[in-house]
Amino acid sequence: MTTQLDTRLGTLSPAVISLFRVVMGFLLICHGAQKLFAWPVGMPNAAGELVGPAVPAGTWPFWYAGVIEFVLGLLILAGLFTRIAAFIASGEMAFAYFTQHQPNGLLPIENGGELAVTYCFGFFLLVFIGGGAYALDSMRRKG
Repeated sequence: MTTQLDTRLGTLSPAVISLFRVVMGFLLICHGAQKLFAWPVGMPNAAGELVGPAVPAGTWPFWYAGVIEFVLGLLILAGLFTRIAAFIASGEMAFAYFTQHQPNGLLPIENGGELAVTYCFGFFLLVFIGGGAYALDSMRRKG
């Protein structure tokens, strides 16, 4: 019974990897767009309410992080240069964790860094598994 389930689910892996990549890319685009354009919601204020304006251009490190997240999110969503884009995105999230969250406490649950850690390892996974069957990278290899 287990082997049948493994076989059936295994045939869906390439499509599910593509879905995972698309969702991760979309979420990273939203993360970057929030910083750059205050879209789809504004930046958090001191109370944590999502009302603030976009980060002013050139503000270190948030504006640069927004540019990196937006561009890499587009590449990951499309599945173009997925492994390279995911590697850089994973590193950016590690940097975000260690510079913005870790100084506030040792564990992600106490310093608010769960999202950065999740992104970091989700993108790190994409470095090794690639973009899946439905990625521009797959089309480039076939062509």
